[in-house]
Amino acid sequence: MDLSSIFIHDTTWSFAAEIVIRVTVMFFMIIMFLRFTGKRGIRQLSIFELTIILSLGSIAGDPMFTEDLPLIQAVLIMSLIIGMYRFCTWLTMKFQPFENFLEGKSLYIVEDGVLVLEKIEEEKMSHDEFFAEMRQQGIEHLGQVRVGLLETDGEFSILLFAPENVRYGLPLFPKSYQAVTEVQVDDCYACMYCGQTAYIIKPNESCLRCHRKCWAQAINSPVIR
Repeated sequence: MDLSSIFIHDTTWSFAAEIVIRVTVMFFMIIMFLRFTGKRGIRQLSIFELTIILSLGSIAGDPMFTEDLPLIQAVLIMSLIIGMYRFCTWLTMKFQPFENFLEGKSLYIVEDGVLVLEKIEEEKMSHDEFFAEMRQQGIEHLGQVRVGLLETDGEFSILLFAPENVRYGLPLFPKSYQAVTEVQVDDCYACMYCGQTAYIIKPNESCLRCHRKCWAQAINSPVIR
């Protein structure tokens, strides 16, 4: 095996110097692009912004090491994308339907301590993903949550009930999120599919809200910060 062919091949000193120039130019073009997108563009990306950022890899990468690709072409392409980004940003500020199309809409996942059925049935959310997010924010059960919103950038916004208004809710931690096989008449239970709470008399009783037959022991502990 000829290691020189693997690491060097036909690379000349002149082309190595050219690579230095190409990488330097494209590096500063990326910085300029991110600067034009604003501070939000490098913090929490929307689908549109993520698409633009991912496109930079192809636009900036090839000219860094492709000998027969002039830098002017890459600079022109990146300049056009910056212009398109600015134009689309202006349209989103002027026209709400365009913003909804480009950025999407925020989705209500939890309302008044129960999961929003429409979003579950449309598979707009994953139980595990949303439960994990709430657990990371110190939430033990759905009865503590007044509103849970999935933002367009993928982040979750959560409003809690006041401590005196916390109700029974579906537990979110794995050890508590278990289907019961026996029920106690005086205990409250929560549907493991939609979060609806009820006092049931048998473990296979249908949920009046979603008609599923899987219950977990509901809890009503307050939020501890």
